[in-house]
Amino acid sequence: MVALACLAAAISARPALAQANFDRPGSDYLSLPVISGDPAECALICERDRRCRAWSFNYPTGLIKGAVCWLKGSVPERVQSDCCVSGIRGAGVVERRNDSVETSIDRYGGDYKNFDLKDGDGDGACKAACAADNKCRAWTYARPGYAGKEAHCFLKKDIKPPRRKAGFTSGVVR
Repeated sequence: MVALACLAAAISARPALAQANFDRPGSDYLSLPVISGDPAECALICERDRRCRAWSFNYPTGLIKGAVCWLKGSVPERVQSDCCVSGIRGAGVVERRNDSVETSIDRYGGDYKNFDLKDGDGDGACKAACAADNKCRAWTYARPGYAGKEAHCFLKKDIKPPRRKAGFTSGVVR
């Protein structure tokens, strides 16, 4: 019984992991540009700063030209938002994993068609465009600010190897 209680306490004491699609508004004491556009870099900056208790990474938008890392002096509650990835000091970055969607992956090359997406269209619109086109075998979606001002979709006639690249989402359809 004692061992079971210790195990339950250890599991509940684990720190919350950083997660994609969450923001932690407030308690900012510093903001820094993230040239690489990779949220893992923001988590690392927080780890190296003794004052940092939590962080939020903002993807580039039409208003913000580049990615921004916000360091927090306390741990604000997280709020669901597609703008961001956030976490607590000591936690890595956890991205969505899904067989049909590859987060932070670019399948560079093999493009036969590419186009800007409308405001509000996400990786689902790019995936749907590929699925509706018999020539398309794979797709890559670039968030706004990563392949131009607008979100961008690349349809591919060839399946290229996946490469880790922040701000991109890919998938293989057929």
